[in-house]
Amino acid sequence: MIDLTPREIVAELDRYIVGQDNAKRAVAIALRNRYRRQRLPEDIRDEILPKNILMIGPTGVGKTEIARRLASLAQSPFLKVEASKFTEVGYVGRDVESMIRDLLELAIGMVREEEKEKVARKAEELAEERLLDLLVPPRSAPVPLGAGGGLAGRPEEALPGQGGMEATREKFRQMLREGKLEERPVEMEVEQATSLPMFGMLSQGGGMEEMESSLKEMFGKMFPKKGQRRQVKVQEAREFLKKSEAEKLVDMENVIRLAIQRTEQSGIIFLDEIDKIASRQGAAGHQGAEVSREGVQRDLLPIVEGSTVTTKHGMVKTDHILFIASGAFHLAKPSDLVPELQGRFPIRVELDPLGEEEFYRILTEPQNALLKQYTALLATEGIALEFADEAIRAMARIAAEVNRKTENIGARRLHTVLERLLEELSFEATDRSEKAFLVDAEYVQKQLRDISANEDLSRFIL
Repeated sequence: MIDLTPREIVAELDRYIVGQDNAKRAVAIALRNRYRRQRLPEDIRDEILPKNILMIGPTGVGKTEIARRLASLAQSPFLKVEASKFTEVGYVGRDVESMIRDLLELAIGMVREEEKEKVARKAEELAEERLLDLLVPPRSAPVPLGAGGGLAGRPEEALPGQGGMEATREKFRQMLREGKLEERPVEMEVEQATSLPMFGMLSQGGGMEEMESSLKEMFGKMFPKKGQRRQVKVQEAREFLKKSEAEKLVDMENVIRLAIQRTEQSGIIFLDEIDKIASRQGAAGHQGAEVSREGVQRDLLPIVEGSTVTTKHGMVKTDHILFIASGAFHLAKPSDLVPELQGRFPIRVELDPLGEEEFYRILTEPQNALLKQYTALLATEGIALEFADEAIRAMARIAAEVNRKTENIGARRLHTVLERLLEELSFEATDRSEKAFLVDAEYVQKQLRDISANEDLSRFIL
């Protein structure tokens, strides 16, 4: 568990996300409380449950990005799911427990890669030995001597006796390390995955994903991977062998044990569009849909409040998984959720809508700002792209205007504005003789004037 203060966590989030200070403070406190909990005595540690967060705000204001960056900062297993994809138990569709299984699989992948990093040096040494075996096959039986006293059919540098073979091997080892044999072809056996029977129909019913996974695993053991001899270059063979040796060195039982522990203690699940499963009070003509939505909420409730989910790797407790839910709540409101579920999201944060000033900051301030991304992309074609300040202001103003006149999709509007603005330059970049290009306010108006002024057209293009 990382040791960052809430202020430091907010500072890290500020590098990528503009504004939304209240939401950043809420998630920073939630992450710090996890660190505090880990330092408590065991008898009280299990009693402290995470304070789940409900983010309320329109689309495109940074709800998902805050949760994703938080998980990356905490190095925690992170899963984003849409609440509207789940169905009540007994109906066709995904059941809510599948999110815990997916989170565990992500954790297993994280831990496996970490364990591979730990044994990377040993795996590299073993891969080098196997690679030398391919280049200089060891003698398993006496080899007849040639007329000149050397080994028949061997390179001239090979000397008779074990010492000569060792000298040859060491010479090849030195050449390998100096990169002189990278393009040399070697013949090796490469594993190929055996095609398994299709189980696509099984996953259509709720609760069947675990059975499908178990059947695939069972058939995978019944039909082992086949090996095929292929001729590959030394550099490719080295990567194959390093991966193979690392997998042998990693203890998968330990990986699964650590992954379950990490899932239970530091997992984060982001439940998007939770407002879509809220039962709208007073809604007429949709009684069946309302009952279905409430059923999904009641299935979610035990997962969020803490229960034990069965997976093919073992039992996973959800008591200390942090749930961050979000929704625009245009048609519904948080009070439309079932009361028990409302109580499991005690921290409510309203995110602010984005306007022209926020768009300007989003274009220029973050470490991964859109203008930096487009500048880097066109730099690969030798184009030195620059944006005048008044041009950035104009882009921000046009994005805000289109959001106001049509659907408000928040900062995502900037992607479409920039794509439209730079479409001509991106198409002609490889053929341009003039490599310096300045985007000024006049160019912005020229490229976007007609579209931003025509409300019907911008509804379809921007």
